[in-house]
Amino acid sequence: MKKSSMDTHLGNIEIQSDVIAQFAGAIASECFGVVGMAGINVRDGLVKLLKLDNLNRGVNVTLNNNKLTLDLHIIVAYGVSIMAVSDNIISEIKYKVEEFAGIEVEKINVFVEGVKVID
Repeated sequence: MKKSSMDTHLGNIEIQSDVIAQFAGAIASECFGVVGMAGINVRDGLVKLLKLDNLNRGVNVTLNNNKLTLDLHIIVAYGVSIMAVSDNIISEIKYKVEEFAGIEVEKINVFVEGVKVID
């Protein structure tokens, strides 16, 4: 597991990448137009909608030079503007992850893996 660490006047703080991924996945799932996070089976190339307890599997976190890069794989609702949903996700996640972790978010990549009709 990758982790990021910060030295403060009180000591060292380490944050696991899975914690940031879980947090970002929860934020993305709450955004308008997002049906859920997408899990990708690399071997088969299949995409599936993840349950709420597996949100971190739809998010990849990379830390370079104390800056985060997040890759989010999402499934959007049919009929919504993908551009508007993506812009909303990026602004929400950038603000909330930087507040939560205290680490600058350099880049957020949004991959729309599918569209689902909501009843």
